Amino acid sequence: MKTLYKAAFGAACALAVTASAASAEIVCNRDGDCWHVKTRYEYRPEFGVVVHPDSWRWADHEERKYRWREHEGRGYWRDGVWIDY
Repeated sequence: MKTLYKAAFGAACALAVTASAASAEIVCNRDGDCWHVKTRYEYRPEFGVVVHPDSWRWADHEERKYRWREHEGRGYWRDGVWIDY
């Protein structure tokens, strides 16, 4: 019976970890550079970014306004340069 409880506990822990890791958001700056983040960061207002839910998409008429610029790590795009913070 202990083995069954351990297995159930392990499965519950694995589910909790994968559920939280699946969350993501899209961040865009005022220049139209957008990137995905896996962790919710607190961006200061002077960074000039907007955080959207992962389901956010720009409208067809906004195609020329936005572009994807992916980058790993904590930071933001400014004037075409990735700034770590």
